[in-house]
Amino acid sequence: MKRFIKVTGLILVLIITAFGIAGCGAKDTGSQSKTIKLGVSPVPHAEIAKIAKDILAKDGINLEIVEFNDYVQPNLAVSDGELSANFFQHTPYLKSFAKEHNLSLTSVGGVHIEPMGIYSQKVKALTELKEGAKVAIPNDPTNGGRALLLLQAQGLIKLEPNAGTEAMKKQIIDNPKKLQITELEAAMLPKVLDDTDIAVINTNFALGAGLNPVKDAIAMEGKDSPYVNIVVVKTGNENNEAVQKLMKALTSPEVKKFIDEKYKGAVVAAF
Repeated sequence: MKRFIKVTGLILVLIITAFGIAGCGAKDTGSQSKTIKLGVSPVPHAEIAKIAKDILAKDGINLEIVEFNDYVQPNLAVSDGELSANFFQHTPYLKSFAKEHNLSLTSVGGVHIEPMGIYSQKVKALTELKEGAKVAIPNDPTNGGRALLLLQAQGLIKLEPNAGTEAMKKQIIDNPKKLQITELEAAMLPKVLDDTDIAVINTNFALGAGLNPVKDAIAMEGKDSPYVNIVVVKTGNENNEAVQKLMKALTSPEVKKFIDEKYKGAVVAAF
């Protein structure tokens, strides 16, 4: 009887051991599949990312695309490790945000440029603006400054000579039409077109609102704009193999072709 119990016990140990080995094997196999969580703005970033997703799938990498409708959460999520990377901003915004929030984030490279535009449902040309016209611009430092520089380029205002990419309203030294400039959250700007004479809107929010920058904007930045949209990761992860493959996919010929054919100049490849 004792011998039977010993033999039975030995068999049970062997069975349990076998299951344990099989379980570890299954877990190891699963861990070999890589997933990148990429935070993006819905348009055009998510649309561009979907092209990269198909490319990465062929390399055994799953690209999980997470959409955001603001310019704050994507950077915080990367810093907290909730996202592998994000793709929605340009370098001046990244530097300003990272400094303000004491974050350690790094650009991995640029993908495209979205020329900022001036839109209106009340005038067809900037020359039609009347004295005291209402103007809406983004309220974050970099995009607000960018909007002011665009207004200056169009001859509507004049800024202090030392006003840079983060130019502020208080740096306006000449406003011949006495424009009433209001700062609002960038995502809200398309929604206030009925209440303002003109609004300076980022292309991603313009596209998301059904506006066609090439046809609907009454003025736009030149294609030599320095505001290239970049892929950002937590500092230290920029040389990660999966991240490098993500950048390779986002700057592939397939993505360039998609950008050229889909946006027809409203979005310009930067590679």
